[in-house]
Amino acid sequence: MRIGKIPVAVFILNILFLKCAFGQSQSVIPEYISQKFQSYCNSVIREEIFIHTDKEEYISGEDIWFNIYLIDRKSFKPATSGKIAYVEILNYENKPVIQKRFMLEGGVSPGHLVLPDTLSSGTYTIIAYTNWMKNFLPYNCFIKEIEDYNAFNSNVFKRSERIFEEKEAITETSANSGLNLTVNNRKQDSLEIFVNTDEEFRIDNKNQIFLFIQTHGVINYFRTEKILSERTKIAVPKMSLLPGINQITVFDSEGPVCERYIYTPGKKNQDIILHSIDSCRKRDEVTIEVEIGNNSSQKTDLANLSVSVSPVSGSIPPIDLYDYLIFGTEFGFSPQSMLNRKRTTEISPEILDSLLLTLKSNWIIWDSIFSNNEPVFKFPAELDNQYIFGKLLTDNLQPVNEYEVLIMSVPGKEALFQYTTTDMKGDFNFKVDIGNESKDFIIQPDLNIINQKVYIESSFANQYISAKVFIDSLKENIPPVIFRQILNYRIRKSYASSSAREPITPYIRPGNQKRFYGTPDFELNMNDFVTLDSMPEVFFELIPRVSLELKNSVYEISVTDPLRNKLEGSPVVMLDGVIIKDLSTIVNLNPDLVEKIDVVWDRYRVGGYIFNGIINIISKSSDFRSGLLPDDAIRVSNRLFEPVSYFVSPDYSTAEMKNSRIADYRNTLFWNPLVKPNENGIAHIKFWTSDIKAEYLVNVNGITSEGKTISIRTNFKVK
Repeated sequence: MRIGKIPVAVFILNILFLKCAFGQSQSVIPEYISQKFQSYCNSVIREEIFIHTDKEEYISGEDIWFNIYLIDRKSFKPATSGKIAYVEILNYENKPVIQKRFMLEGGVSPGHLVLPDTLSSGTYTIIAYTNWMKNFLPYNCFIKEIEDYNAFNSNVFKRSERIFEEKEAITETSANSGLNLTVNNRKQDSLEIFVNTDEEFRIDNKNQIFLFIQTHGVINYFRTEKILSERTKIAVPKMSLLPGINQITVFDSEGPVCERYIYTPGKKNQDIILHSIDSCRKRDEVTIEVEIGNNSSQKTDLANLSVSVSPVSGSIPPIDLYDYLIFGTEFGFSPQSMLNRKRTTEISPEILDSLLLTLKSNWIIWDSIFSNNEPVFKFPAELDNQYIFGKLLTDNLQPVNEYEVLIMSVPGKEALFQYTTTDMKGDFNFKVDIGNESKDFIIQPDLNIINQKVYIESSFANQYISAKVFIDSLKENIPPVIFRQILNYRIRKSYASSSAREPITPYIRPGNQKRFYGTPDFELNMNDFVTLDSMPEVFFELIPRVSLELKNSVYEISVTDPLRNKLEGSPVVMLDGVIIKDLSTIVNLNPDLVEKIDVVWDRYRVGGYIFNGIINIISKSSDFRSGLLPDDAIRVSNRLFEPVSYFVSPDYSTAEMKNSRIADYRNTLFWNPLVKPNENGIAHIKFWTSDIKAEYLVNVNGITSEGKTISIRTNFKVK
């Protein structure tokens, strides 16, 4: 059976499109495959997120300090395709206990969360993704398990285990195809690929195949190879292969025949040196130096390093950025469980190659690559805008007709307006500017149809891998290091001590928000006139060319254009920029609450939406609290980013502080996600130890603008 076989008809039709018959002009096949592969990788962009946390085990109520890295898998460079990172912490039952968003700048973002002190002891999972990554969930997201211990209730530990779908294994042979291959990856300079074929296969394919090798979306090697005998050896120079997981695919004249994955190690942390002490005493100053080395380009393009110093527990070794990116999420989460968080340098390439026999890429899929169907994605990248997704449904939760119009307003002094339409499923979305401040968005159907209702989707994915829960006794199983951290937390809790100080709100350049209708034809400032008793009087006495009349117990409003012609259709009436369909809301409004009224006397167009005149009443509060929310509308309160605190630790540089009787029981000694090397490529890190004798891990991660990762760690002891 062929692996990932493309239907012959589809493949031939594509070749005919290039005006070459497949069987008659095999010379065009490599060009065709390359073009399809590159087009696919450019449109189905693969993002990876890595999170460096300050430690692996926590006590309920503690701070989690972390740094987010967003990386483009093809280039391995920091990705600038998204500005928002969604971070969740799930409990052992797969329910979110924390959901926050953080602003990415240049592909990185510092982060800070506080674990609720009510959390039960157990396994918790950190997941992170961008809006674009939602298209490929649940597998294309960062996932990391941490252990949490409740300092005041630690009778049981609820442990979870992720349940992953079984994938079809990739084997070295391709049954019934007349071709199989084996690989020798043990030589230092060359990769040996042995292609075994039968006579029928060689005749059908005119004694040639196409050998294609790619690594994380980059073509490493692609040649037409002659197969003149039953066994053909092909030597591929190792220098042509990028470090990482290399995918070898053999094509015949109809499509891919078989594939195989191998591992090519890279030069990890070349010229990266971490200078540290071996031991020190309590309340000593520690200086650590990270030296980037002699590579001048690395020195100049280095982004910030994230550095953590925390107790060595030994139960859960940390994952570093370099090792994580080898697999990323392209092969699901099996590699993490198979490697058991071991570093790749601790595992031989032969063992890694054998593990790869059971994996399959969930990104590079040949059926998708050669499909003529243009991929459609619901979730776009959030570069300059955030997206609000929702559904417009009937009372019995059925989708409305396609192309139903919805409108969105932002209450405020400057009227903002958007409209969108539904698809066949009733889905819709709006784009909103990325900003710091909390905003309310009013979304409602354009037509006043009583059986329609707007539903807003959560901005978080709520799509998780299944988990199975195990309950263990804790009393006899708490590691001594964790027990010490529990005591530390209790003491710090009693002294109300914390390492978190002064939240930092991300700075976002404010946009030029203007009224969507520009300068109105008429603007009434209520302070310029004597206060009238009612809004109908205001319209009658003060606003020209606008008529508000009571007819058959119903108020009607109309506008005349500059030529004194009455506009067809009713004008749009707004309160604080929100469209009002029931005029009684305006009629019953207290004039004392109104600051000004804008009027556009003529028709006004926004895209395909036409206003038959505009009347916008702006209240003094400008928050649309003066009017009732329409029955078919929904108010969405949105705060985009969470402010991030920064880590602070004591300074014992003076004798008074060093001899202070105030106890220092920090579990994390140091955290800084913004360590910047100097022009010589050297970063100096200084901090003070606490009152605890323990062994500590210094963990450093970072990435350059050219995609070179830095992951290095060392230990020292406080005696």
